[in-house]
Amino acid sequence: MLTSLSTTIGAAAAQLPADVVHGPGDGFVFWPFFLLIPLFWFLVIGCFIFFGRRMWRRNHYWAATQGAESVLRERYARGEIDETEYRQRLEVLRAHPTK
Repeated sequence: MLTSLSTTIGAAAAQLPADVVHGPGDGFVFWPFFLLIPLFWFLVIGCFIFFGRRMWRRNHYWAATQGAESVLRERYARGEIDETEYRQRLEVLRAHPTK
């Protein structure tokens, strides 16, 4: 299908006068293809920024949560708090996450 399409377009272009095919004016439709490359790079950079910020927020939230839970685990391991207090505080930390 693609070869028949390209053959048809090639045959139609061969029938046009040379100045119309190769010249920027005289009925030739000019489409600014040069805008596609900057548009592509704007989209790529925009995606990197969007997903980078999103991952940074997620990692920041995870680190903050893990920090409080790790301190609580250390206190329980050292014997400063008992199991019931550990479980109560862990439940509070997981119910009310920091923003």
